[in-house]
Amino acid sequence: MEARGLKTVRSDWANTLLVCKKCSKKIGGGFGPKGKTGLAKALRAELDVAKGRKGSLGIIEVKCLGVCPKGAVTVVNGAAPGVAIGARRPADGSGGRRAWAWRSAR
Repeated sequence: MEARGLKTVRSDWANTLLVCKKCSKKIGGGFGPKGKTGLAKALRAELDVAKGRKGSLGIIEVKCLGVCPKGAVTVVNGAAPGVAIGARRPADGSGGRRAWAWRSAR
């Protein structure tokens, strides 16, 4: 049943990742080879996922999730919404591929 004013749209996503846009802006620098790319865009490039409904995975930047970790970006997996993950850039400043480390909030 659809809520009033909302429309259901088909997508090819098997899963969804929600990336906090506020955390992405607050972190000094960014991700990717030059350290200037936002986490959502860097994840799409690393995982070779198309943007939009036709991709195999949905990576969506959302407003603040309210659990901002210090020096990291909050990411929530749609398949396990009770677990928040903090994505950080490596301390060595390599910034190349795999330029993030995952830490579970649990």
